Amino acid sequence: MLRAIILGAGAGGGFPQWNSAGPGCLRARAGDPAAPPRSQCALAVSADGERWALVNASPDLRQQIAATPALHPRPGVIRNSPLAAVVLTGGEVDTIAGLLTLRERHPFALYGAPPVLEVLAANGIFNALNPALVPRRTIPAETPFAIADADGVPLGITAEAFAVPGKVPLFAEGPDGADPGRADDGETIGLALSAGGARLLFIPGCAAMTPALADRIRGADTLLFDGTLFADDEMIAAGAGPKTGARMGHMSLDGPVGTLAVFRDIPVRRRILVHINNTNPILLADSPERRIVAEAGWEVAEDGMEISL
Repeated sequence: MLRAIILGAGAGGGFPQWNSAGPGCLRARAGDPAAPPRSQCALAVSADGERWALVNASPDLRQQIAATPALHPRPGVIRNSPLAAVVLTGGEVDTIAGLLTLRERHPFALYGAPPVLEVLAANGIFNALNPALVPRRTIPAETPFAIADADGVPLGITAEAFAVPGKVPLFAEGPDGADPGRADDGETIGLALSAGGARLLFIPGCAAMTPALADRIRGADTLLFDGTLFADDEMIAAGAGPKTGARMGHMSLDGPVGTLAVFRDIPVRRRILVHINNTNPILLADSPERRIVAEAGWEVAEDGMEISL
């Protein structure tokens, strides 16, 4: 059996974002039950309920662990954790900053695609994770591999990474702010996770749907997919930023080539939107946009949502 816990369903900054007075954030900050807060996107998976792998290490990781009893230390040993591995799907701040929370001399395996491991190697602060305790392992492209702990003992979960249309990390774009264009060679990856015959796909960032990606998604038991923005110009219209969703490396939900449209012909048993930006009205349970995605067969993730396959 594969058990998954959505630790965080929000995009960078979470919901409410610390410096946002947008209408959704104001409702979330006021405790509106139709606008529950979301921390920044991350996932935990386990085959036995005892040893867990994180998929991405968000800046909110400490509070996510505190809110998730399955990830708490077990009594009897002064320092321990059920966290046995971390798998990174990209090198953005939102996916790697939480690694520094895990620097307290706990052994775990750290997996990343070559561009992501290069980002970590280039920044000495990540040496706070002692390589004697936290071995870094290269994720093989398009090849299934067994996620294992620091000692090489498998966790019972098979993963397969695949390139997803995306972009280079924001901090790697260059000082002039010029659009670096779409990246298709592994800066952003998706993961297929399986245990006991069930298959879950985790794709928190995706710039476009391609025939190859559609073929890979087709027939999945559960899909966690990029739900960053409802409309491509959403942040511009809200006065929250100058970039479109496409410029940031994300498909929008709406529109002729948006997620809702392209998935009409891609069968998936269960579809869940993750990595949802604070401007996205689907975060509000009473919004017309929430009704639209629900009618199209999509769920909107919340922190702590559990999935058993």
